[in-house]
Amino acid sequence: MFLALVVTPELREFLTRARGGALRLLKVCIQDEQLVLGACREPEKSWEQDYDHFLLSLLYDQEPCYILYRLDSQNAQGYEWIFISWSPDQSPVKQKMLYAATRATVKKEFGGGHVKYEMFGTTEEDICLLGYQRHVSSCSGPAPLTLAEQELQRIKITEVREIVNYFVCVRVCVCCPLQVKTEISVESKHQTLQGLVFPLQETAKRALQQLSQKRINYIQLRLDVQKETIELVHSNPTETRELPHRVPKDTPRYHFFLYKHSHEGDYLESVVFIYSMPGYSCSIKERMLYSSCKSRLLEDVEKDYHLEVAKKLEIDDGDELTEDFLYDEVHPKQHAHKQAFAKPRGPAGKRGHKRLIKGTGGTLQNS
Repeated sequence: MFLALVVTPELREFLTRARGGALRLLKVCIQDEQLVLGACREPEKSWEQDYDHFLLSLLYDQEPCYILYRLDSQNAQGYEWIFISWSPDQSPVKQKMLYAATRATVKKEFGGGHVKYEMFGTTEEDICLLGYQRHVSSCSGPAPLTLAEQELQRIKITEVREIVNYFVCVRVCVCCPLQVKTEISVESKHQTLQGLVFPLQETAKRALQQLSQKRINYIQLRLDVQKETIELVHSNPTETRELPHRVPKDTPRYHFFLYKHSHEGDYLESVVFIYSMPGYSCSIKERMLYSSCKSRLLEDVEKDYHLEVAKKLEIDDGDELTEDFLYDEVHPKQHAHKQAFAKPRGPAGKRGHKRLIKGTGGTLQNS
């Protein structure tokens, strides 16, 4: 259920100030079917030191509310925020439903791009500083697997460990290319293998930032196996018809392409990620490294540079990248025409002699 309430001018003014970084905390309440300003706080110390001191004093046992809390980190749109929905168990059911239905309106009014984490709490333990840290750890943990998936995952872990130990000098901790977790806790939901982590070089970071700002439309990246980094090959302007010629025939590459096109009358600019692997002409080492680094690269790009990748492609030949191919991949046909059932034809030839039946009046009729 979605409910759009009126935002008071005072609240809209404070939301603007908050987006600019002038406020540490903003409390939003519902009064007389309007979204109003409940309270605000300006920053005094670091966000960790201000957190419990500012937040917990504004929570009441029978009054739901929304809390917007500013972190000290920033993204491309400005400061990053935590969006908290406070709905204590003791509050009336009608209030709970009203706040649940208005949550999307508050987030949209503030700007979803500024929100890094969303939290929901019914007790102070859910949304205090320790609760926030548990929430962040839980979000970063992998989803639970079935027994069959766990068995398959163990097999993959063993296979990848053998390959990595043979080809790569594995580093542990922050840059750990191979990390196996076996403990069961909030931070670790099941045994899992994290992908290889090769850091981006500065030139590659700058190119991704420019792509997010749409100042360039193409990036090609490569792995430097010796340095264990991801390097920028080039970011030359590229048209769609030139894209097949950008794909090397003898070595793997990562490509980010800003696909400009029209769809159903609308002009769109969609970011397409292309992983080119020219078959088995590449070494096992290259295939393993590029495949393992791909997922973590995409996660970091979408998180750190806020690039929404519309489509992820894997190809072995650049000639596949035609205009029609890209369009069909970005906008796949949702409903294929289903042919109606055709009534089978009757038997060929004559259907036999006509039969004579006796009518109700005693007369003979043809059948």
